[in-house]
Amino acid sequence: MELSSRHVGIHINPFDLEVTPRHAMNYAAAVGDNNPVYFDDERQGGIIAPPMLCVALTWPVSEKFWQYGNSGDFPFDVLQRQVHYTETLEWNRPMRPGEKLRLEGEVFSIAPHQAGTHMVLRYRGADSEGLPVFTEYIGGLLRGVRCKDGAKGDEKVPPIPRYVYTGSPEWEQPIAIDPLAAHVYDACADIYFPIHTSVKFAHSVRLPRTILHGTATLSLAIREMTNREAGADPGRLKALGCRFTGMVIPGTTITVQLLSREVRGDLTDLHFVVLNHDGKKAISDGCLTVSTQPSTG
Repeated sequence: MELSSRHVGIHINPFDLEVTPRHAMNYAAAVGDNNPVYFDDERQGGIIAPPMLCVALTWPVSEKFWQYGNSGDFPFDVLQRQVHYTETLEWNRPMRPGEKLRLEGEVFSIAPHQAGTHMVLRYRGADSEGLPVFTEYIGGLLRGVRCKDGAKGDEKVPPIPRYVYTGSPEWEQPIAIDPLAAHVYDACADIYFPIHTSVKFAHSVRLPRTILHGTATLSLAIREMTNREAGADPGRLKALGCRFTGMVIPGTTITVQLLSREVRGDLTDLHFVVLNHDGKKAISDGCLTVSTQPSTG
């Protein structure tokens, strides 16, 4: 199989949606995040949505890319080789239940990778006034798919530096992953892919069993860092980047490690990794950027 970088620039038809209280509460519940800002609908200003909810809002488009994309002759069969490899998010402000968003997307970059081809989709979520709410760069590694020409658009994707550190982490937090965690996340986040819930499918792709969604693992890490490093104020989250580099098996324990804090004026970069039960990095090169100032959300 092969893919040409000439497909960069394919636009995805706009997708309109409403953020609902159910969206916000269910996503928080999916990762055991009981922060009152997601549940207490009597609080001043009402509840806000978890920042990571945006990955669930864009999933229906990614899942059925062939329906939303002005795709021309894009070879959709290559998507069968895709695994979630990189994730970058930029938040302009918290999402609030009841507001309507318009999602617009495009194939943003295609580049050769030692294991195949790295393709990045960019989604932008804007409110009813056209003001930006979030931007997502979701990168899929198309294993065994050859990029038959040079990279295109790769230089425009926000970089995810390969972070190297020595010494001990600032802190670490073990998190037990319930045996049914993937099923709960599947239902509450409405992100379905059979590798996470079907043992038969997992075996068909030569996995020993089902694995937890990468975005579920990432959301657990963000939960811990929001509570520990941002005063449980998700409105302070500004940006996030990471690579998914290992599998998490339900029924095991992961460990979130904060490696370092890097202060840049009013912002702090929190460098982190997530280790799986084998001590391997399930998430590498994680960096969560938070504001030092409290939000108004």
